[in-house]
Amino acid sequence: MDHGQVIETIAAAVKDVPGIRALFLSGSYGTGVADAYSDIDFVLVADAGATDAVAEVWRNAVAQTGEIVLWWDRTTVPVLINAITRDWTRTDVVILKPDQMEAQTQAGLKPVFDPEGLYQGLTEEPAAAGPAPGKLRYQIEEFIRILGLLHLAVGREEYINGVLGVFHLRNLLVDLLIEETAAPHRGGVLHLNRLITSEQKALMVSMPPPVAEREAMIAGHLAYAAAYLPRARDLAARREVVWPEAFEEATWAKLEETLGVSCPYGRPG
Repeated sequence: MDHGQVIETIAAAVKDVPGIRALFLSGSYGTGVADAYSDIDFVLVADAGATDAVAEVWRNAVAQTGEIVLWWDRTTVPVLINAITRDWTRTDVVILKPDQMEAQTQAGLKPVFDPEGLYQGLTEEPAAAGPAPGKLRYQIEEFIRILGLLHLAVGREEYINGVLGVFHLRNLLVDLLIEETAAPHRGGVLHLNRLITSEQKALMVSMPPPVAEREAMIAGHLAYAAAYLPRARDLAARREVVWPEAFEEATWAKLEETLGVSCPYGRPG
């Protein structure tokens, strides 16, 4: 089945079930940025909410689109069900009671069926979240903390764990680049191409691959530090987030003492 057929099949299977009030598309399909590789996100409104009975109705509906090979039933979030069918169509549903729809907005949903007009009662756009200084400060401190653990990994010759450190630094750099662009409708983790600029993509492509060897591990950490820290400092200044000067200074001092490496970018002052 193509995705349009999947949506139609599921809608037909749940539409006339007593207690089912509405069905909406969310995620990429709800915001109009889906492609052939997108999963299909739904919001199902049911009088009883995410009960076992409603979950069984949903499972029967998904089963009509193909053999279910993965079924996560409210395991990570109490109202969320994830499914994958044999052809690797991915469907997620959030099951809400009508009074839980207040957190939803028209901008993030597309009605599939909504006979009572619940959609019309939703706020059109989400409120501007504004910068999250606490989160940004935490991410910066986490980057510096992982960078500082380099001297432990080298001292113990834990080069495999050191490679994991490079992956963590890479993820934090990606988060920073996305934050710089302030892209709307960010979608899932596999939508990076449309969230960052050509310059940012070139930066990520240029970063060294993680290699479980001493000198490569050190070089990888320093390369990510050179890419991340100046950009993070600029963003922190724009967001009026206090930079953790003492922590960064202590970290570079420890790395110079133990590994003989210096900060690879020009720090202020």
